[in-house]
Amino acid sequence: MQLDDLTNTSGEWLRGLGPESDIVISSRVRLARNLADFPFISRATMQDLARIEKILHERVERIAADNELLYVELSQLEKVDRQFLVERHLISREHAAKGVGSAVVMNTPQTLSVMINEEDHLRMQAICCGLQLTKVFSMINHVDTELEAVLDYAYDPDLGYLTACPTNVGTGMRASAMLHLPGLVMSEQINKIVNSVNKIGLAVRGLHGEGTEAMGNLFQVSNQTTLGETEEEIIGRLNRVIEQILEHEQNARALLAQRKAVTLYDQIGRAYGVLSHAYAMSSKEALNFLSVLKLGVDLGVFPEACRFPVDELFIETQPAHLQKGAGTQKMSADERDSLRAAIIRAKLHQVAEPDIANLQAKTPEAPEEKHDE
Repeated sequence: MQLDDLTNTSGEWLRGLGPESDIVISSRVRLARNLADFPFISRATMQDLARIEKILHERVERIAADNELLYVELSQLEKVDRQFLVERHLISREHAAKGVGSAVVMNTPQTLSVMINEEDHLRMQAICCGLQLTKVFSMINHVDTELEAVLDYAYDPDLGYLTACPTNVGTGMRASAMLHLPGLVMSEQINKIVNSVNKIGLAVRGLHGEGTEAMGNLFQVSNQTTLGETEEEIIGRLNRVIEQILEHEQNARALLAQRKAVTLYDQIGRAYGVLSHAYAMSSKEALNFLSVLKLGVDLGVFPEACRFPVDELFIETQPAHLQKGAGTQKMSADERDSLRAAIIRAKLHQVAEPDIANLQAKTPEAPEEKHDE
């Protein structure tokens, strides 16, 4: 497998086949680990980084000998290729900025990736479609267990796994779910939900994690504490909160469809019209309109067969994906906007016009509004 092969395939986590996948785009669990005999990244020399990379390269490939893997040294990649991996959620933005000694290993379905010399010596993650936090934890825990058998991790009997950032000490685990919450945004309830989640020790972030904007009504919900709870306790608590958010989103959609059906249909129709006829489209604008189209599929305004083409556009219209797909010299922002609009127009030929009758027929009974005492 080569990096360019990924441009022709979408990761399994994008296929919309998991539980609650109409709202939960993906579930992810990431583990941070460090080698006991080396300084943390911030204090490591170039020689240290090179030795760490060599050791981890050998160990990772040894435990995954039966799987087809792609091993990439970041220093060998063009900037557009690094950004491409960020857009696929296979590496972090911080990792993309690294140089010599940093690398990533990933499997063919793009459900597993191992970052070498990011903020920690080793950051490994599993990602799947829908609400499957227990499954992805099991996947990455298996990799971690096999690696721990052949590596000497930095570990303290009282504190747990030692990490570069104190907020990761303990389990070293960040579990998260990417949620599509247009109902809560349109009904202006999202801030209330975010504040409630923050108060119970969870974090809500944007599309690419900490410090990023929640474009396309996409939000990451994750644990903030890694010390004092087991991995299973963290997963269980996060699952319960996400299930509550799902209920709020479903209620918000039902209320909008029943009480503001014309407004809702107008937004869906406008999004479809602009996307079908625009000749220039920014990344942010595309994500926001595609979010409304995705909501239309969820509400039955578009046939179910339209779901995957719409979901694919969330990734295909990102800047690095456009550049990789074009295969030409570096494009300007205007050229990317033009190509993005052309790709969307072509894809929407597969999508029927929105049908308001289906929205009215498939809308569930709206729940009674609850008021805080």
